[in-house]
Amino acid sequence: MNPPEAALASSPASGASTDRGGVDLSRPPLSRKRVDTVISRSVAWFGVVFGLQTLLSLPGQFPLSEPWWSTLTVGAMYGSLVLAVFCSTIKRFVVGSHRVVAVVYVIALFTWPFFVIEPQTDSHWLYQLTTVATACAAIGLRVRGASVYLLIVPFIYGSIRATPAGGGGPWEIGLFDAIFAVILGGAVLVIVTMTRVAASSVDEAQSTALDRYSHAVRQYATEVERVQVDAIVHDSVLTTFLTAARSESPAQKVLASSMAGNAIRHLEEAAQATPDDGSTVRFRQVAERIVAASRELLVPISIRVRSLDTRILPAVQAEALYSAAVQSMVNSVQHAGGPEVRRWLRVSGVQGGAVEIEIGDAGTGFDPSTVPAERLGVRRSIIERMANAGGVADIRSSPGDGTVVRLRWPLVGGASPVPSPGERTSEQNGEDER
Repeated sequence: MNPPEAALASSPASGASTDRGGVDLSRPPLSRKRVDTVISRSVAWFGVVFGLQTLLSLPGQFPLSEPWWSTLTVGAMYGSLVLAVFCSTIKRFVVGSHRVVAVVYVIALFTWPFFVIEPQTDSHWLYQLTTVATACAAIGLRVRGASVYLLIVPFIYGSIRATPAGGGGPWEIGLFDAIFAVILGGAVLVIVTMTRVAASSVDEAQSTALDRYSHAVRQYATEVERVQVDAIVHDSVLTTFLTAARSESPAQKVLASSMAGNAIRHLEEAAQATPDDGSTVRFRQVAERIVAASRELLVPISIRVRSLDTRILPAVQAEALYSAAVQSMVNSVQHAGGPEVRRWLRVSGVQGGAVEIEIGDAGTGFDPSTVPAERLGVRRSIIERMANAGGVADIRSSPGDGTVVRLRWPLVGGASPVPSPGERTSEQNGEDER
């Protein structure tokens, strides 16, 4: 077994499910996104636990401020904490929900002195949520913004605490409370920042390793394919040429014609073959290549990229997605109209691990049924290319209504079937505005 083939073989004794590229499919790889999810959930639940402890002091302090302010503030604070837990659980709007907690706390802190009915001598219930707010700021803000929040917000509380509305305590108490909150919040910020940096380093190392491995495997597969094509050329093409050159009788010419047809068929089969060399690439890298290609077209294209996470695609299928998407965008530039036409590009990961790319425009459109059969651009470069890769290309267009090309891999139950060449053979207007 050659070294690349040995690398592609999976060990049955290992018990782990791997693809031919040696990637463990039984668990997703470590990534910055996964780390952010774990951290955000931990901080959100940390806020809920601290919030429950604060409830012990709320009954005695609730009447000391205007009832409506106390009700509104308590509801907003605890509601934002519940929102942060919910968003962290479903992995949507995580950063925004944590920002809401941080902002609500600042608003509550600033408005507190204006609605005090009777000052209190012990720590206000808001103080017990200061660390929660700074921790949420560490998730919702960049490092610089979170650091500024950490240094300013606790001292705002300390300053208010020394005023008559805040209880008129000695300034040393307010300063001590502020420093204590800064220390606790700083510890959380340092942990979050260091964990994110470490996860980003792991992401980069994994990406580099995958790139190098994929490059080596592709080189090997290319060499194997070159040998196969050389064999076809030698065994079929050259032999056909020699036979045709020596043909004199009608029978010899018929034989040469038959050999030529066989040689052409062999070459077409070799061109359409998509060997699985086992190499893989990240969908994020494919998306970046598609976006970069759209920017080189020099027409306005609206771009939206979302939910890429750590999806990994076989290199052959990734190349098919990229090539079909670029061909769709080029067709739009050539046939949909000038730069004033609205165009868009949508690249996203969808449920079940599939990926989807949509290229659309509001241009002239076309009737797929009127496209001549000899026009192979859409049929070969988009539809058949996606079908050979195990995906689907759905092309929808009509005169005057623009064109939308939707590429999806893999083809799963319920997906649109591959349109027949007669239905979707036209030159595609599918590219997008940016």
